[in-house]
Amino acid sequence: MQDALTSQFDVSEAKLERIVADALKGADDGELYLEYEESESLLFDNGKLKSGNYSTDRGFGLRSVLGESSGYAHSGELSEAALLRAADAVSAVTHGASGTYSAAPQRTNKLLYTAQNPLAAPGFEEKVKLLQSIDAYLRGKDERVRQVSVSIAANWQVVEILRADGHRVRDVRPMTRLNISVVAGIGDRQENGSYGMGGRKLFGDFLTEQSWRHGADEALRQALVNLD
Repeated sequence: MQDALTSQFDVSEAKLERIVADALKGADDGELYLEYEESESLLFDNGKLKSGNYSTDRGFGLRSVLGESSGYAHSGELSEAALLRAADAVSAVTHGASGTYSAAPQRTNKLLYTAQNPLAAPGFEEKVKLLQSIDAYLRGKDERVRQVSVSIAANWQVVEILRADGHRVRDVRPMTRLNISVVAGIGDRQENGSYGMGGRKLFGDFLTEQSWRHGADEALRQALVNLD
């Protein structure tokens, strides 16, 4: 998503800025916060793909702060009508007041993570094959393995903030995760071990066969240590 989230409203950017500025008139601080999010997760448990979920969500929040008082309103509808309702709600905090709007935070050019969407790669079939491979690897590793649960998840979040003074900031946040859980047992006794990896990075940045084997071995090691 390259276009600004503010462009998804049914009003011009100029009018959007005016509505926000009017709603926050007299406030010490406040902003319009917009968010778009895509999420995907797969769970492979007990030799089967138990669940697969994908979702998208978007919305905004409008906040006004005056001294120790604050007003907040939010909506999943990016429309002028929804924004005006939110503006009416938060402006009650500053009714008849005259605050001093705080300065915008300083910008930084430091890039902490990629803006790429991690949901695209690997594809669905590749993800399922990966989960199957981890399951087969652990079951073939030790006969005491009774259950294997592996999940893979990704999230991509676009955040924009528009202040009353027109100052704008945008952040695009990827998040990936692989979790491995093993249950090992002898007779009536059984114990579990787990390992997780991921972060604000793409799957290709960390999810190699060497890395997932290390994670699987560590989860199994914990289970066997607890069992012994």
